[in-house]
Amino acid sequence: MSQETESKQSIIRELPPEISNKIAAGEVIQRPSSVVKELLDNAIDAGADHLKIVIQNAGRTLIQVVDNGSGMGKEDIRLCFEQHATSKIQDVDDLFKVRTLGFRGEAMASIASVSQVTLKTKRPGDEMGWKYEIWGGEEKSFEPAAVESGTSVAVRNLFYNVRARRQFLKTDATEFRHILKTVQQAALANPDLGFEMIADTDTIYDLPKEQNIKDRITEMFGKSYKASLIHFREETSYLTVHGVLADPKLTKRSRGEQFIFVNGRPIQHRYLTHIILNIYDAWTGEKDYPFYAIFLEVDPKQVDVNVHPAKEEVKFEDERSVIKLTKSVVKKALHEEFMVPDVSDRDEESSFSSSKGFSSDFNFGGAKNTQQNSGERKPVKFPSRINFDRPKSQRGDQNNFSKQLYDFDEAEKKEQDDSDQGSRPQRMRDRGFWQLHDCYILTQTRSGLCMIDQHAAHKRIIFEKALSATEAAIPSTQQLLFAQTIDFSASEFSLLEELHPIIQRMGFNIQLMSGNTAMISGVPADIDVGDEQSVLKSMLQQYRELDGKFEFDERRKLAIAFASKTAIPKGKKLTDMEMENLLDQLFACDEPYKDPLNKPTLDYIPLEDIESRFR
Repeated sequence: MSQETESKQSIIRELPPEISNKIAAGEVIQRPSSVVKELLDNAIDAGADHLKIVIQNAGRTLIQVVDNGSGMGKEDIRLCFEQHATSKIQDVDDLFKVRTLGFRGEAMASIASVSQVTLKTKRPGDEMGWKYEIWGGEEKSFEPAAVESGTSVAVRNLFYNVRARRQFLKTDATEFRHILKTVQQAALANPDLGFEMIADTDTIYDLPKEQNIKDRITEMFGKSYKASLIHFREETSYLTVHGVLADPKLTKRSRGEQFIFVNGRPIQHRYLTHIILNIYDAWTGEKDYPFYAIFLEVDPKQVDVNVHPAKEEVKFEDERSVIKLTKSVVKKALHEEFMVPDVSDRDEESSFSSSKGFSSDFNFGGAKNTQQNSGERKPVKFPSRINFDRPKSQRGDQNNFSKQLYDFDEAEKKEQDDSDQGSRPQRMRDRGFWQLHDCYILTQTRSGLCMIDQHAAHKRIIFEKALSATEAAIPSTQQLLFAQTIDFSASEFSLLEELHPIIQRMGFNIQLMSGNTAMISGVPADIDVGDEQSVLKSMLQQYRELDGKFEFDERRKLAIAFASKTAIPKGKKLTDMEMENLLDQLFACDEPYKDPLNKPTLDYIPLEDIESRFR
């Protein structure tokens, strides 16, 4: 076969620019926050000392970044939208000593291929600037314009020509949180620059330039951080580590306020993050996340920033030394401030269970716990005689429930009813309520032993009450004697605005105010007076955590978040009366056997299983 014939049958073709740019955009531009990051990087690299970010509809409608940097001349405008056209790399050696945030020259081409871009720019010494429009990679206009020195890039209708990508975007609240995190990273890494952020006409940030890091953190994340920040700095010939750590008491139940930078570039480093959280373990729980901003400064030749499509990860030449020094510096800073003892790593298993007493592997009498050893949990089977599944007509009938749960005959019941009311605690003990390690309620049934997780059970009760409250015509609210003003971070306040109607229906009375503040004058009856602020903030944090894990609707997620914070905690001692009331309320629920996240609220051991252990 001739060479000419072979060429006609070739199935490999070079893709046209409009297709290759869209493919590249899939790696570089994953969501609106990716656009924000690329535009901020360009503005900072251009020497700007003030940046303005304008967002509409969580970036779906508009993302605009305006800077007062060096601007561009006419000859560079078209080039900046060409693939791999950049002013930051001259030869291959420059790739191994990158000092700028951007360097690949692919971001603007990728953005322009999936959106409608309007660029306005002028160099400080020029008399006239330029306006350039490019939609979906196709040039629309290029003309002189009277504009301020610097550059303005407006990105409209992101993914308008890639419908599938637009459909995969998350809710506005989720996308906005990603944008907010991107702006926070840039603002923390550059406290000498001024940042202004506007979202749907609301001013989120107005940060002055030449601001010290402590004031910037306080202004961005709340006044509670001001007196709780620990500064640290350590320099070696290879690496400089410095930054700010927050008091462990400021931990939150969701991630989002942990920042690591390498030469001013925000990065993700899972192992280093694990190490830092492990150091905090002496003061925090496993699911508590403290604030920290850690800056690593290293010779650009010693770190490769070109290992990730979105430049979110880096590769150190001597990664072990970087991790070891960072761990040592952070540990020393916390130890000197709070006398934090050393603890084992999170992933090391303890030989004891989390609760007091023996480990779960311990068993009495030499009989093997086959259920434990097999690794499989047998399904719980409740005897039908107990009849936990009461019809709705009987729910709330405590006498009926007690009669089915405990073996009382009518004579004994009548004798108890006729007895003095002061003897009720004794009767409760006679019926058999015990609290194990202030975590579990044990109660005897006619054919075995029932064990109730008090926290999970109460969480189910409050969850169903909160869910019902959102459907009620008039919410049940207890008014506070004095209204309280609460300060929120920008991300918290944005989420509060979105969820405000549902939160109001749950029984809160909250008035949204300016400056990321809200006034609370009423709360649901399940909240103890004085806990309003912690409950509300914890709800928002828990909601954010649930938002990325479960496909529940907003009402359900808020009810779960509310129940998780207000339920009786493990470790709280309960009276006999409280234990009885808790069980009565639990079995009046629609789903008494599982908490809102489908974890069991109780377990049952038949009497024959107990007897078998003593044979």
